[in-house]
Amino acid sequence: MRARLLPLLVILMAGTLLALGFPLAVSLAAGQQQRVVVDRIDDSARFAALAQFVIDAQGAGSTDADERRELLQLELARYQELYGIRVGVFYRDGNALARSPGWWQLPRSGEGYKALQEALAGRRSHDPPQVWPWQADGKLLVVSPVVLDGDVVAVIATESPTDLMRGRILRGWLLIAGGLAAAMLVAFGAALRLTSWVLKPVQTLDAAAHGIATGRMNSRVAAASGPPELQRLAHSFNEMADNVEEALEQQRAFVADASHQLRNPLAALLLRIELLALELPEGNEEIASVRTEGKRLTQVLDDLLDLALAEHASAEISLTDIGALAAERVASWRSYAEEKGVRLTETGRTAVTGWADPIALSSALDAVIDNALKFTPAGEEVEVSVSAEGRSVRVVVADRGPGLTEDELQRVGDRFWRSGRHQNIKGSGLGLSISRALLAAGGGTLSYETNPPHGLRVTVTVPRTGPETV
Repeated sequence: MRARLLPLLVILMAGTLLALGFPLAVSLAAGQQQRVVVDRIDDSARFAALAQFVIDAQGAGSTDADERRELLQLELARYQELYGIRVGVFYRDGNALARSPGWWQLPRSGEGYKALQEALAGRRSHDPPQVWPWQADGKLLVVSPVVLDGDVVAVIATESPTDLMRGRILRGWLLIAGGLAAAMLVAFGAALRLTSWVLKPVQTLDAAAHGIATGRMNSRVAAASGPPELQRLAHSFNEMADNVEEALEQQRAFVADASHQLRNPLAALLLRIELLALELPEGNEEIASVRTEGKRLTQVLDDLLDLALAEHASAEISLTDIGALAAERVASWRSYAEEKGVRLTETGRTAVTGWADPIALSSALDAVIDNALKFTPAGEEVEVSVSAEGRSVRVVVADRGPGLTEDELQRVGDRFWRSGRHQNIKGSGLGLSISRALLAAGGGTLSYETNPPHGLRVTVTVPRTGPETV
């Protein structure tokens, strides 16, 4: 969940910072240019006063008009030499009154010509187009009118290089970028802490729910942090788990107590049946049928007690040689298989280790092998193979019995369930349920599939890694 939530928060924060950073960068560039434009306007006002002095002397036919013009030209030359800014005073017809450098002319088109026309109309030209740091040849043209007796008699034009201004803009942008990067790092750290704070209870809840789903009924959530809503959810989950565990414990206790308490009355009943049998002729079919049903009921009660104990007992998991254990169980069942005329063989790896409860795994293998031999006819084969695949060890018991249909495979392993075609075969329908409970306590599983052309494959799986490394 963090992998989905964290990128979303980062994208939202990055978008917010960029939405603030871009206008700030544009504002910084506009402010730097406006500062230069204001400076040029101030300089133009001083030159306009000198130009008015010259033009007024020329209009009055004063003898010192040329001297005043030379003084204006000298001021413009010094200004251009000191600042590197082209500057000139031009009459309305475009001829120069004074300029520096001497070859410079006013533009005849574009934004510069538009600024010139605005100045001739008596208005200071609008702010020139924004110059950006990547415009290496950008110039800043500012044109101001020279007004004498209410009339525009000339214009002052300055064309400034923008190297320094572009450098200041670029440095300002770098500072903004650095600030945004720092803010992004801080925001990322905050988002990381926020997602951890929010999701930690969810992860703990998920782990506890998975533990309960896999049979660890004592799994609980320690709701010590996180949003109040998740803390309340954790408390509710713990209460629910307590209630479920209590209900299961009551169910197990009832099954164990019932199976245990029924054994004595049943034993007494069977004893009375044997006493009654003494009064009846030998070979009475009804007595034989009652004995069979009594023994079957005794087996059911024993299996119920075993199932209750298997579901309640905790597994003592240890590193076990699965290959050796499987070989041992095959050797134990071989004599019974020979009596039935069934070949019981062992294949696959003979030395492979896994983590399991040896007693529980032995009991589960006994139940599965017994089931396979029970349904395999004489002359057929039951094969037990051991293999290691990835993070698990598999023991496969494949028989050549009648097998099960697809619908029956969905129900095999359910308590008391038996196929309608196998009702005349001895059994209570609890063997595979007990095996599954024994394996689940140690992290193992039991699965079923068909064994073509006919038969059933039962796979016992146990983990190869211990609980501490999972």
